[in-house]
Amino acid sequence: MNILSGSHPLMDGRTNNAPLIRALRGERPERTPVWFMRQAGRSLPEYRALRAENGMLEACLDPALASEITLQPVRRHGVDAAVFFSDIVVPFRLAGVDVELVSGRGPVFTEPVRTSDDVTRLRAEHGADRLREALDPVREAVRLTTAELGGTPLIGFTGAPFTLAAYLVEGGPSRDHLRARTLMHSDPDTWRALLEWAAELCGVFLEAQAEAGASAVQLFDSWAGSLSAADYRDHVAWASRRTLEPVRRLGVRDDREGDGEASARIRSVPVIHFAVGSGHLLEELAQVGVDALGVDWRTPLDDASRRLGHLFPLQGNLDPAFLGAPPRVLEDHVADVLRRGEQAPAHVLNLGHGVPPTADPDVLSRIVELAHGD
Repeated sequence: MNILSGSHPLMDGRTNNAPLIRALRGERPERTPVWFMRQAGRSLPEYRALRAENGMLEACLDPALASEITLQPVRRHGVDAAVFFSDIVVPFRLAGVDVELVSGRGPVFTEPVRTSDDVTRLRAEHGADRLREALDPVREAVRLTTAELGGTPLIGFTGAPFTLAAYLVEGGPSRDHLRARTLMHSDPDTWRALLEWAAELCGVFLEAQAEAGASAVQLFDSWAGSLSAADYRDHVAWASRRTLEPVRRLGVRDDREGDGEASARIRSVPVIHFAVGSGHLLEELAQVGVDALGVDWRTPLDDASRRLGHLFPLQGNLDPAFLGAPPRVLEDHVADVLRRGEQAPAHVLNLGHGVPPTADPDVLSRIVELAHGD
């Protein structure tokens, strides 16, 4: 295990005892920590002002701009964590893959990947070494951000191999990912090679964020819910596990007083796994090797914890639809989610998916107040 630098926030005392980190390690802090997926951007007017003259990928790769966008929701909402402003296609873009983010549609790849020759070309021309050489803007953005955050942890993130492979095979967004799932079964060797490549790049991207100062990381699998449990277990889980291996090898020295003597143990950087529409996959997701599981709004947290043997801290799972509900209805929903979250070893309050662009920022701030008991 490689020990993180002594200046890392988990090593120098800034974030090691933050409520979010404690919850991800299975403890119950004095207050329930809360953050929101996609809190950086989308609904904030200050974000839209910055983005008016900058494309999404350009903003992601400008260290000062990415850092400022990451910090905006922390200042406005008082959340217990920042989430690094980036996009799941950034590691592919940095490795030289031709991809654009099309407004109203999402990632679009100029050359879809559907054959063994396509995958061979990808691995030869857009490998991990090329990505490593291009990661300085990401590392600098993380360093700038953590310097401003103080004791508030930064969460790094990456897309999961299945979601990114699905985009590549389809050439862009898809409702059912039929081409990707067909390739999985019709040419399993090509499918495995594609996921191996995606997992390596995503792992390098995640490792860079953690080394540069992220105190936790999240693996985000947008499209895993389209898979059966058997397909996820047999064709996908291994790639997600491989993505997390580089971060799992990063150690945090935790010095504590015990029995009158200083003792030290090595912890890993906390890992969260979230997959959309994945209620039927909870048991499989738990086998990937994570510290906490995100749960979307379709599965009650108490039911999720029961199915997992009450072994995992859970994250979630406010229904984004309630953001537009009357205040009393929203407050009752928050209280219900917090109550159900008490069944897990620990709970991080979040939405069951990302912040919609139409969300009222004041409503998000109110949720933070409710979680903190203010």
